[in-house]
Amino acid sequence: MSKEIKSRKEDYSQWYNDIVLKAGLADYSAVKGCMVIKPHGYALWENMRDELDKKFKETGHQNAYFPLFIPKSFLSKEAAHVEGFAKECAVVTHYRLKNDPNGGGVIVDPEAKLEEELIVRPTSETIIWNTYKDWIQSYRDLPLLINQWANVVRWEMRTRLFLRTTEFLWQEGHTAHATREEAVEETEKMLEVYATFAEEFMALPVVRGVKTANERFAGAEDTYCIEALMQDGKALQAGTSHFLGQNFAKAFEVQFRDKDNKLDYVWATSWGVSTRLVGALVMAHSDDEGLVLPPKIAPLQVVIVPIFNKDVAAQEKINNYANELMATLRKQGIRVKYDNDDNQRPGWKFAEYELKGVPVRIALGARDMENNVAEVARRDTKEKANIALDGLATHVTQLLVDIQSNMFNKALQFRNENTRKVDTWDEFVRVLDEQAGFVSAHWDGTSETEEKIKELTKATIRCIPLNNEQEAGKCIHTGNPSTQRVLFARAY
Repeated sequence: MSKEIKSRKEDYSQWYNDIVLKAGLADYSAVKGCMVIKPHGYALWENMRDELDKKFKETGHQNAYFPLFIPKSFLSKEAAHVEGFAKECAVVTHYRLKNDPNGGGVIVDPEAKLEEELIVRPTSETIIWNTYKDWIQSYRDLPLLINQWANVVRWEMRTRLFLRTTEFLWQEGHTAHATREEAVEETEKMLEVYATFAEEFMALPVVRGVKTANERFAGAEDTYCIEALMQDGKALQAGTSHFLGQNFAKAFEVQFRDKDNKLDYVWATSWGVSTRLVGALVMAHSDDEGLVLPPKIAPLQVVIVPIFNKDVAAQEKINNYANELMATLRKQGIRVKYDNDDNQRPGWKFAEYELKGVPVRIALGARDMENNVAEVARRDTKEKANIALDGLATHVTQLLVDIQSNMFNKALQFRNENTRKVDTWDEFVRVLDEQAGFVSAHWDGTSETEEKIKELTKATIRCIPLNNEQEAGKCIHTGNPSTQRVLFARAY
C-alpha cells in the first residue's frame, strides 16, 4: 500500500493528497472545492472536537447554534468585516425551483426572488451580535460565553483537502464582556486553550503570537494565533483568537447598563479552530508509509492481530487471551480492536493499520503463545519487541504515553532545527529558498514593508511571538530601526 504513496522528498504535495485519500480520511465530492470526510477522518475530528469541547466547558463556555444564513445587510454594518469577507461569500438569491416548461430540467423560479439576499455564513459574528443585542441589557448578563460547532462556507478558488475547502467544519466562540480587560483576558485564555490542546493532544509544538495589522481578522483590534511548522518547512496557522474591541457591539447596538446605571457598549472576542487541524496532523507527523497519529486523539489506539494456523486449540487460546487483553485495556480507557476477520491475511492487516496510523499493533501467533510473548510494534518508530504476556497490558499503556511524548519531541526538534535568525536581506532570501522553516528577523513595523517582502519572497509575517524580547536592530528590507524580531515563513 505504501508504494501507492508518493515519497515526501519526491513530491510533498502529492504525498499529502495520497495519504489523505488512501488512509481514508477524506474524498473529493461532486461539488467543486468541497470534500467528503470519511469515517476515519471524521472519527479523528470527533476526538479533537470532544476534547476541545470539554476544555471550553471547563472554562465556563456553553454551546449554542445560530442560523446558517445571514441577511446581506448585516455584513454591511461592520465595514472592515464585510471588506474582509466580501470576495468569499456565497449568496442565496431565490427560494424555489420549478420544472423548465421547455423541457430543460429544473430551473430557478424567477418569481421566487428573495427581498433581501442571504449570505451563507463565512463566519457568524454578524448574526450572533444581532442576537446578542436582545440578550444583553445589564452587567448581570455579562460575561456571555457562547461557542458554536458548525460548518461555514468561504468560496475558495484553489482548494486542498482539509487545508482549504469551500465548506469546512469548525467551532467559533463569541463572547461579550463588561470591560476591555476582561475581553483581552478571554482572548489570551482561549489562545492558551488552543496551544495546550495542540501540544498535549496533537503532539504539535506551536508558537503563540499576535498577527500584524495586515494579517489580523477583519473587524478585530488584535488577532492572536498559534503557528505550527510542517515537515516541508511551511507554516500553518492552527488556531486564532480575536479581540474585537467594541466594533461589533457598536455596529449592532449591543449596550449594557453597568453597576452605576451608565450605558456602555460591551467588549467582544471571537476564536476558532477548524478541520484544518486534521491536515496539520498529517503534514506534521506522517511518513511515506502513511499516517502517524498521536495516541491521545487516534480513533484506534491499539489493534490486536491474530496469526492463526490450522490448530483449532491454538486458535481458541489466542482468541481467549486477545479478548481478555482487550477487556483489560478498555477498562483503562484505551481504544482497542481485536481484528480476527479471516477475510484478510495478517500481512495485509499490518499494512492497513500502518497506513491508518494506529499507534500500537500487537501480533499474537501460536508460537508466541507457547513462549508467553506477543510481538508489539509501535507506529512512530516502527520498532518491534517481544513482550511477556503477563505484563503486556502494562507495557502497552506506558507505550502509548511514550509514543505521544516522542512524537511531540520529534516535532519540536524539527521546529527548533528549522527556526533561524537572520540579519540581512540576502541571508533572509537564501534561508527561505534553501532551507525554508521559520525565519526570525527584524521588520520596521510598516504594512508597506510587510507587503513588499511578501511580494518579493511569498513569505509572510506569521506572528509577533508573545514571548518576544526587545532587541534593537535594523529591518532586513529597508534598514530602518526595529525594536524586535518577528517570525516569517512561507505558509499554507
